[in-house]
Amino acid sequence: MSTTAMNDPRPEMVRLCRLAYERRLLDSAGGNVSCRVDGRIYLSRSYAGARWQWHLSESDFVVLDAEGRRLGGEGELSREAAVHLACYAAFPAAGCVWHAHPLNVMVYVSAGVPIPPGSEQSDKFGVIDYCEHAPAHTADLARNVVAALQRQADRLSRHPIATLVPRHGIFLVGKDLATTYDALERIDRSAYQGLMRRLLTREDPCGRE
Repeated sequence: MSTTAMNDPRPEMVRLCRLAYERRLLDSAGGNVSCRVDGRIYLSRSYAGARWQWHLSESDFVVLDAEGRRLGGEGELSREAAVHLACYAAFPAAGCVWHAHPLNVMVYVSAGVPIPPGSEQSDKFGVIDYCEHAPAHTADLARNVVAALQRQADRLSRHPIATLVPRHGIFLVGKDLATTYDALERIDRSAYQGLMRRLLTREDPCGRE
């Protein structure tokens, strides 16, 4: 097996995108997932949710160089490619960028409320807060996401970092695909725990009166 084949992240990206959709961490409304390996960026194609419900094949990941020049893959380039490229430029250690609309996270996003850790399994991420608002698919959004993540840059060596986007979703940056998926699931579980705790105890998970 060639070195390129051994380092190709697409088989695992296919598996985890399907798993994330089944677990309601990705939805049909959008989202995008990328990995950077050996200087190449592998990014899920546009409309991966709306047209294919995240049942992708390896060819559905567009291959780019660091400047965003297309090297391979099928389909249209994701409309949020600018955010992914900006994150990789800002964080040399980044190996994965994941944008999603997880079921429980989106309740907080709809309400404009930060997500506190729900248990010791998510304490390390701290409170997941918001970047400044900007329209979807714009250079302003890319700048705002990077600015919010840069405030957490010292944590990236230990675990993925994340920011919520007002009325939109969540972006995560991690060193690799596996740990970034893990963080996404843990943060969505924190959101679920906060919602259920409010029903059980009437306690506001964010500590508000």
